[in-house]
Amino acid sequence: MSKTAKARIHELTEQILHHDHCYYVLDQPEISDAAYDRLFRELQELEEAYPQLRLPYSPTQRVGGKPLDEFAKLKHGLPMLSLANALTEEELFAFDERVHRFLDLSPKENLEYFCELKFDGLSINLQYQDGLLISAATRGDGEVGEDVTQNIKTIRSIPLKLDTPSPPRFIEIRGEILLPIKDFDQLNEEQLSRGQKTFANPRNAAAGSVRQLDASIAASRPLTGFFYGMGSSQGVKFARMSEFEDQLEAWGFRVGKNRRVCEGASAVLKFYREIEKKRDSLPFEIDGVVVKLNRLDHLDRAGAVSRSPRGMIAFKYPPRQESTTIEDIIVQVGRTGALTPVAIVKPVRLGGATIRRATLHNQDEIDRKDIRIGDRVLIQRAGDVIPEVVQVIFESRKGNEKKFKLPNACPVCESPVERKPGEAVARCTSRNCIAQLKERLRHLVMKDALNIEGLGEKIIEQLVDNGLVRHPAELFQITKTDLLELEGFADKSSQNLIDAIANARSPELYRLIFGLGIRHVGEATAKNLARSFGSMERLIQSQEAELLEVDEIGPEMARSVVEYFSHPENRHELESLLKLIRPIVPKKVSAGSALAGKTLVLTGTLPNLSRSDATRLIEENGGKVSSSVSKNTHYVVAGEEAGSKLEKAQALGVEILDEKGLLSLIGRG
Repeated sequence: MSKTAKARIHELTEQILHHDHCYYVLDQPEISDAAYDRLFRELQELEEAYPQLRLPYSPTQRVGGKPLDEFAKLKHGLPMLSLANALTEEELFAFDERVHRFLDLSPKENLEYFCELKFDGLSINLQYQDGLLISAATRGDGEVGEDVTQNIKTIRSIPLKLDTPSPPRFIEIRGEILLPIKDFDQLNEEQLSRGQKTFANPRNAAAGSVRQLDASIAASRPLTGFFYGMGSSQGVKFARMSEFEDQLEAWGFRVGKNRRVCEGASAVLKFYREIEKKRDSLPFEIDGVVVKLNRLDHLDRAGAVSRSPRGMIAFKYPPRQESTTIEDIIVQVGRTGALTPVAIVKPVRLGGATIRRATLHNQDEIDRKDIRIGDRVLIQRAGDVIPEVVQVIFESRKGNEKKFKLPNACPVCESPVERKPGEAVARCTSRNCIAQLKERLRHLVMKDALNIEGLGEKIIEQLVDNGLVRHPAELFQITKTDLLELEGFADKSSQNLIDAIANARSPELYRLIFGLGIRHVGEATAKNLARSFGSMERLIQSQEAELLEVDEIGPEMARSVVEYFSHPENRHELESLLKLIRPIVPKKVSAGSALAGKTLVLTGTLPNLSRSDATRLIEENGGKVSSSVSKNTHYVVAGEEAGSKLEKAQALGVEILDEKGLLSLIGRG
């Protein structure tokens, strides 16, 4: 019987996977729901009787398993980069010009661009080994994401195995998890009927569903996925993006039907306009089109800058606009004391979210637009994210609208407000302002700074409002007993937060610099400062002339840094913090290091080092990593599946290293 059962289990598994693909990917069901249910029930019964015969890609795995205690972390084979944006036609053509320069091509030569929809969902990275789905992770910080494999397996449009007799040895497939608009509306209605919180927009609903520790919740929601990207791979090569997406479709993935190879930027613009006309009729939320160099050798040659590939861009649509009424204007206080007027508006749906507040930026903007309480106004989501008031609908004025002026005293601490000459922003003058403290703490603990997991806005409010934290150093003096006295804290959640705070006591120096919230100092600048000064003590004593010698530091930024550290309260706050944490200083690079002053390019997949690990090693040893090969490149480090960068290096006579050669060069051989 076991031989007959084995054959039947295999037959049923293949039949059900086929019908899942027809129904959830192609939208072309071949059998009735009742017939499908009979096949599924028969497979379940056979697998229960012969558990040892269940196939690793059985569709019965999609129902979800035992709830998890927490998500594990998964490292991506290659980083998941983010896209730069083009918001106007001029910016699209400027992107096209830049790409021509990177590729050293004549401006008259039309480039092949692959264009498709920019889905507004949760980014996901799937890993397949010999054709079988082995893991799924969220984007996370681009290097490491959360392991959501159990939840992703419940999404029936995602293949548990690739539909091919000869799959690649390994491949990462990237895409977006989405919730269709009609299903989102239905889900919110169900949430309301149960007295539960509704979701702001389909993207949040999709993300919230995937990030449930109980996979049965994800299984109960009509999630789907569209796929378009590739990370690390072994045993497969493609020449063009269009060829790759055709293969994705052949393997059983859902890919966007609105995709096209365009010859030149003008053809891209035509595609963009066509999609814009039917945007509102699409069943999913999109916020633009993605434009990619179609030839993968061109994409490889173009390289990347910061965390964005140079050969791709998101061509965004104009922000959604809607009209509503300003019911009140309040003032929020930021971490630098900036007072920001915010309009409380009559709730309105805009770009897939319910908007209740919109920024007014500053008093000058209010005066310039003549915005008053009670006005009917046009609002939009700036960059499709932050709601803002665009203009007043003056025809709707009734005469009883009220003018607004920022107060002369801080609305939180009642300290005087000042506005420096040449600045549009008014600021609270007290460093002890509770509102500033909360915002400074939020910035200090964020992911790119000290990265204290679990310490969100609501908990910071509790800690400050209950007097447990009056300055940043006191974060590291909180006890479990303190937390247990706060609402919502139990033994386990208290211990988790105490552990997370303890883990942040030895941050990399640049993270602490960034976390201080110095005006104009972002993450990249913080890294440059950490490398240049090597310690917080040296940075504190720095002068404008020294700062101007640091890469990408201009006069305004230099003045901001000096001003920050010359403020007695800032210095006292930082000195208190440094008594409780010990930042990890960048490794000093010897002038005699093999990589000192050298420029290296990475290409292909190294056997043991991720791209980020290799970059870190090179930088720690005095080298600089570039995204493109030129006559100024000293070494190219090539791994498996190395592409055109290797060919260009060979043509230019640049020395080629493998992973072993790189490690040997820096003394780790």
